[in-house]
Amino acid sequence: MKIRLVCLTLLFPLLAGVSLASNEGAENRLKSSVDQVVTTAKQAKDRAALIAKVKPVLENILDFQIMTRRAVGPGWREFNPAQQKESIGLFTTLILRTYTAKFTPGEYPDVIYKTSSSPAPGRVEIPTTAEYKGSRYDVIYRMEDKGGWLITDVVIEGVSLVANYRSQFDAQFKQGGVDAVLNALHRSVDESK
Repeated sequence: MKIRLVCLTLLFPLLAGVSLASNEGAENRLKSSVDQVVTTAKQAKDRAALIAKVKPVLENILDFQIMTRRAVGPGWREFNPAQQKESIGLFTTLILRTYTAKFTPGEYPDVIYKTSSSPAPGRVEIPTTAEYKGSRYDVIYRMEDKGGWLITDVVIEGVSLVANYRSQFDAQFKQGGVDAVLNALHRSVDESK
């Protein structure tokens, strides 16, 4: 028993160091991506240019496949591969349009990063405060290590993006199955233009 306790005592700093190093990798990836988005927002002349330039950055850091699957919820298993692909494309477009609609070209937020935490192995939550146009927003980025750190959810002012859409899509799925979810996604994308 004493040997196990000594081993755990010796290993704990190493394990904590792995967690800190892991968090640091996620933090650096997030900061780099946010910097790219901010630089793009500074240079964009209009919303169309902003969407076009921000899209590859966000597609590189956001895991739209996981976000879509989790937003759809248990009904996802009933989507065939073509429907899954279509829903991922629609959800990606919806998130990009919704995200960029918040920005005024030429203006950009100041982002303050807070201490990250690791709620489970391979997962990191990075809280931030964004100041934009005189308002402050608390934003938590939930990231997972998928062979590289990717954002799998964003919590803005206490509201999870994935959970918010899941409540909508779940209701749609219960009423009309896969087609109802796809129709709702198409409507939302059309409304976000």
